[in-house]
Amino acid sequence: MPPMKYLVLIGAGHAHAFVLEAFAQHPDPTVAISVVSDSPLAAYSGSVPAWLAGECTLRETQIDVAALSQRAGAHLITSPAVAIDPTKRRVTLANGEVIHFDVASLNLGATLRLPDQSLPEQPFSETHDEQRPYLLAMRPLSSLHHRWQALREKIDQLPTGTHQRVVSVGGGAAGCETLMSVLAQLRQQRADITWEGTLVSASPTLLPGAGRLPRWLTKRALRRAGITVLHGVRGQTLTTGGVHTSEGELIDADIVLWATGAVGQTWLKDTALPLDQQGFIQVNKTLEVTGKPGLFAAGDCAAFNPPPPASPLPKAGVYAVRMGPLLADNLRAACHREPLANWQPPKRVLALIGTGDGHAIASRGEIGFSGRWVWEWKKRIDARFIARFNPPFKP
Repeated sequence: MPPMKYLVLIGAGHAHAFVLEAFAQHPDPTVAISVVSDSPLAAYSGSVPAWLAGECTLRETQIDVAALSQRAGAHLITSPAVAIDPTKRRVTLANGEVIHFDVASLNLGATLRLPDQSLPEQPFSETHDEQRPYLLAMRPLSSLHHRWQALREKIDQLPTGTHQRVVSVGGGAAGCETLMSVLAQLRQQRADITWEGTLVSASPTLLPGAGRLPRWLTKRALRRAGITVLHGVRGQTLTTGGVHTSEGELIDADIVLWATGAVGQTWLKDTALPLDQQGFIQVNKTLEVTGKPGLFAAGDCAAFNPPPPASPLPKAGVYAVRMGPLLADNLRAACHREPLANWQPPKRVLALIGTGDGHAIASRGEIGFSGRWVWEWKKRIDARFIARFNPPFKP
């Protein structure tokens, strides 16, 4: 029997769910798998807007990493990685444990570069103009539920008749969808408060890269939600009373949703891994880390740059999902020193954008359509994806 190989999966992102599924379906007695995650549950990014809008529970958005690891015969360690040494082949965890590996993969997601001179979430008071607005960062996703719950508890404390200005910084699909979902929930939670929404986009158009029709449908949905859109404006600094732009203007705000400036996890800066300017791990066509044989990265934490004229991949969960099956095959191949396959990014992907009112927009290239049926379609797709990895529900 060949010697045992030690495979370590760092992070419980979407791509690693496919890896665990593959080993559950086709066990390999010569590969010992460890999974390093900060939680036994992992949120599926596609379902997060429905949860923010109050359409489903948090648990309904989560993949049971513990159960999936058990099915794959993997050992789950619920302590996040804080360091990796690709030369000595070891990972250090927050609890002080050190794990050695022959092959490893990182699927950590991304975090955000927060606004200048800002602090983490700050307490509400009845005099918002005397302090900076409350900041809700939309990443990292793994801890969003804690930040969202804290905000909702603060909202409960506001007096009747308050006027609240919610500003979302980021004009991509995530920024649009998040603001519409959050406003829908807050208006339902506190109908006695006047809610005003503003979307701040550094781009001259919404949904950069999308077709004209999807952009028009999104603009219409934002207008119906009572949201003002500011184009060509870059939010930069949290200050008393709102957000300062890079042009020095002030956008009044009581609550700021920060959904722009994705960057790599901060601890990666102290490693010998090759990183791009945003701190993402550079990988080649096989998803192997550049210059680091036997070490892989996928999803938002990876910098996969297709050859020109193609643009770098945006940070969206759909790409982690598409990487998953090939990553599983390549990790198995790497454990057995077999040739690796190349990953080919899709030319176009389907984006389904919830609008917070029981409707959604479908966008694929120049094609776009919207309606309540699109939202129901999106919910079925998301539920099917999560159910794929979770054990059957037992009432």
